[in-house]
Amino acid sequence: MSAANFHTMPDGRQIAFRHTPASSDGSKDQESAPTLVFLPGYMSDMAGGKATAMFEDAQAQGRGCLLLDYSGCGQSSGDFSDGTLSRWRDEVVTLITVEVAGPIVLAGSSMGGWLMILVAEALGARLMGIIGIAAAPDFIRWGYSAEQCATLAAGNVVYEDNPYGPDPTPTHPGFYKDALDHMRLDTEIAIDCPVRLLHGQCDDDVPWDISMKLASAMRSGNVQVTLIKDGDHRLSRDQDIALLRATLDSFY
Repeated sequence: MSAANFHTMPDGRQIAFRHTPASSDGSKDQESAPTLVFLPGYMSDMAGGKATAMFEDAQAQGRGCLLLDYSGCGQSSGDFSDGTLSRWRDEVVTLITVEVAGPIVLAGSSMGGWLMILVAEALGARLMGIIGIAAAPDFIRWGYSAEQCATLAAGNVVYEDNPYGPDPTPTHPGFYKDALDHMRLDTEIAIDCPVRLLHGQCDDDVPWDISMKLASAMRSGNVQVTLIKDGDHRLSRDQDIALLRATLDSFY
């Protein structure tokens, strides 16, 4: 992919991003085509397999695509311990506002699927559709024990085994406190655009019934859930990427 660019937030933190704009051929269809904004998961960045595949496809097809690293992740500046859903939502919305014209399709993986909802609520009429990939809204509620929640509420860090790397995965109390203000599964989610949710039934991190609950909470009547019987949490196999491509193509 191309080298990353950087956007400076008001407090000085540098947000790394890559943006390939839609090719301009003067056609009405091209001008109204959406830009894909891909939101990676917790402690992930824009160098992941799904994000890279979507960006390269966009470049090859003349479609718009925006990738970014949240502050404290990847090439962006800042400390991960300062990261919150609110902070990362504001970074995404700022980059969309500054870099992208026209309608938006949001795709969110795991925690990015929770963040996707918050960004979608902020975009209003610009939102054309959303794609959740093992979306994990409200995971601090269903993904943590009462003991872990008490530890976080007391201002201490919780560490968990990391199946994807040698170091344990931290959850910081600031993230936990902020996330309590962004619970969505128990209320109607005021999103009316088409919603597509992909989830592997062999996902050991996010139960697939979370996507069913998310579908039920959406106000939109145009919601489809696709379950991949042998799919894991990452959904990064060739056949999973092909399904993601086909899902995205339905918005064009």
